[in-house]
Amino acid sequence: MAETPEPMYELAHLGHAELLTPAYDRSLEFFVDVYGLDLVHESDGSAYLRAWSDHDLTTLKLTAADQAGLGHVAWRAVSPQALERRVAALEARGIRGEWIDGDFGHGKAYSFVSPSGQRMELYYETEKYRAPRGKASYLPNQPQSSVARGVGAARIDHINVLAQDVPAAREFMSETLGFKLREHLIPPGQPEVGAWLSLMNKAHDLAITKEPAQATGRLHHLAYAVENREDVLRAADVFCELGTDIEFGPAKHSRTQGFFLYVLEPGGNRIEVFSGGFHIFSPDWEPVTWTTEGQGRSTAWGLDVPSSFHSHATPVLP
Repeated sequence: MAETPEPMYELAHLGHAELLTPAYDRSLEFFVDVYGLDLVHESDGSAYLRAWSDHDLTTLKLTAADQAGLGHVAWRAVSPQALERRVAALEARGIRGEWIDGDFGHGKAYSFVSPSGQRMELYYETEKYRAPRGKASYLPNQPQSSVARGVGAARIDHINVLAQDVPAAREFMSETLGFKLREHLIPPGQPEVGAWLSLMNKAHDLAITKEPAQATGRLHHLAYAVENREDVLRAADVFCELGTDIEFGPAKHSRTQGFFLYVLEPGGNRIEVFSGGFHIFSPDWEPVTWTTEGQGRSTAWGLDVPSSFHSHATPVLP
């Protein structure tokens, strides 16, 4: 019997992401008034935001830029020692990043570019959110009151990035950082076009899907979670009432089994409202291989996928 590789639990979760936008004022208005995040700090052309159930001070950095896209995505280590070990593993793999002093809300971080072209950071030190008067919950185990604006996004959930070589990208994330492959999509006679990975027991913290163009480093979408399916349905009404066009959903994903809704924020980045998704408690989970979208049903319940979902990503190509 082949020896089972020791699972690696040195990164804890998706910590924060930076989105670039060419429409800073309108994007900020969207994330605060429509998506329902709180603005906690603004300086030097960037806004720092949080969702009401995020335990860290900030999970989204919104930065003014010439074009939309991902500035960086950051993963939090489980300890300072784990951070040092993962940096050593990256450098042993030939990755040459650099230590940065940190940013608003978090301490020093190791910044590097992944093989698929996205800038990533690893860090441990973070500032916890302490609710001011008027925002504290009656529940002491909840970071903030759940009384929310707009969609009322609850917490950062996952990110989907594009890669020219999906297997190589997910193998890198697994072997150096400890991501576990949960599901992947391999159409008959074609290479792998999608992989869904997680760090602990979620269905996914990271999705890697096939880049449709000759480009690297692009973002497919960033997702925040809400508490339940009804909140996703309510989000659809909120978007319609407040003038945000719905691209896709509400519906249920086949992979992850999450309930979803996608829109484009004013800068052009795709944003998801997500709920549910299965959880993994088995230490010897066997990755599920899909051969078609939804076993021939497109999505789990048969809703067709719009063509824009496969073609649009940020930065938008000429």
